Amino acid sequence: MQDIVIGIDVGTGSARAGAFTLDGRLLGQAAQPIRAWRPAPDHVQQSSEDIWAAIASAIRAALLGIGQVTVRGLGFDATCSLVVLDRDFRPVTVSPDGAAEQDIIVWMDHRAADQAARINAGDHAVLRHVGGRVSLEMQTPKLLWLREHLPDSFGRAAHFFDLPDYLTWRATGSTARSLCSTVCKWTFLGHENRWDEGFFRSIGLGVLADEGFARLGTTILPPGAPVGRLRPEAAAELGLPAGIPVGASAIDAHAGGLGVIGAALPGEPALNRRLALVGGTSSCHMAVSPEPRFVPGVWGPYHSAMLPGLWLNEGGQSATGALIDHVITTHAAYPAERAAAEAAGQTIYQALNARLARLAQGLDHPARLTAGLHVMPDFHGNRSPRADASLTGMIAGLTLSATADDLARLYLATLQAVAYGTRHIIETMNGQGYAIDIVLACGGGTKNPVFLREHADATGCTLVLPREPEAILLGAAMLGAVAGGAHATLDAAMNAMSGAGETIRPDQGIRQYHDSKYAIFKEMYEDQIKYKKIMTERPGE
Repeated sequence: MQDIVIGIDVGTGSARAGAFTLDGRLLGQAAQPIRAWRPAPDHVQQSSEDIWAAIASAIRAALLGIGQVTVRGLGFDATCSLVVLDRDFRPVTVSPDGAAEQDIIVWMDHRAADQAARINAGDHAVLRHVGGRVSLEMQTPKLLWLREHLPDSFGRAAHFFDLPDYLTWRATGSTARSLCSTVCKWTFLGHENRWDEGFFRSIGLGVLADEGFARLGTTILPPGAPVGRLRPEAAAELGLPAGIPVGASAIDAHAGGLGVIGAALPGEPALNRRLALVGGTSSCHMAVSPEPRFVPGVWGPYHSAMLPGLWLNEGGQSATGALIDHVITTHAAYPAERAAAEAAGQTIYQALNARLARLAQGLDHPARLTAGLHVMPDFHGNRSPRADASLTGMIAGLTLSATADDLARLYLATLQAVAYGTRHIIETMNGQGYAIDIVLACGGGTKNPVFLREHADATGCTLVLPREPEAILLGAAMLGAVAGGAHATLDAAMNAMSGAGETIRPDQGIRQYHDSKYAIFKEMYEDQIKYKKIMTERPGE
């Protein structure tokens, strides 16, 4: 009977499960969609019950056809969304319309903009560890919003979980939290092993301090530490034997980081040169160092939040996959192009990539198709390094034409803009002690060869893909492998289970072109700030 570990990954739109051998080979995987509700502008909500049911379906489907196995451990990752439960662990609504089952404020929900701004107006020491400004995607602004706008829900709440920690509770019954979530999204000071009582009192959440932070968690474990064993009720729901060890969880992007950043590479380049790029609905850019590095506009430094003993810096883009989808699906040519792609057995991305290749015939490089078309990609604000959720998107170079060729060019310009955002993050991190020139990439975007090419060329970095494409699921499985004793440490799990795949090197012949477009990319930000200032000073004109 073969030993395996199972990784469970909950993204923004689906729950996935993967069964892996102890050396990192994927034997089976499955995905199930999860629901989301948008009851008001900037509100995005989900249901913990719906997500757990999707996980159960995904696990059962992933194990079909792989034969008799012994499950050595379970690991969970998920988006950094806020789950609210009462004293009996029942859902507490987070919705302004009172929908009882909607107990999750999704990471991308922007309802707490005012609360984040008020927190950032204070001189709080903990903000040094989030790049100087708390993001409205983090949990303290959302908790403050709940207290101010849904006081009944806040009062009924007995447990505030990050979604990954909710999943380990659901599996084991343990309310222990992960250092990954609490440090990265809740302002827990992992290097001092404490919550900052003064901070919570000063921002209006002193009641949590009065309670000894019981609602936030008082047992904090490093990722992969044994959090408990699969309890019988959960085992029956998931179709697994009871008693399987479960590891302390990770945020989904950080699981992807575990799946790629430790891969053996030619010449063994130092961690200081490596960046893990985890792309999906949004993107995260993660690097680690032995000492704390305070990078303006980049989250962290977080101690041991991903790898034990190392400090994590985390950049990010609030909308990447979501932005690309938005640009494509809102274009006038999209319905006809989607129908044609489906008739040809292609995705819309494959069809657009093929059209770009045809349009680029006669050019020395396809990137030149966007010479007069420029995108500022902050349609959902800027996470890093501007750290300004109020920023909006811009497109320069549009004409009255809206053909399929125009859609293809705009799609390419959007991919380039996302890549320039990555370049901006890398530049900022390199200005504070990193020497990043290798990007280890995983996630949905890395299945698109044009996305990868533009990232390599625009950043000037070498891109390395993982041997196992499902690196986020693999990272989650590593958590279970460590908890179950299949590997002694996360370092050992990474060495045994991950490896490098394809390498994509930048084309130096197009470097000057991208330098010019990158300069325009940064000028567009300056223009937007200028316009906002004018409208603020002269609103009536």
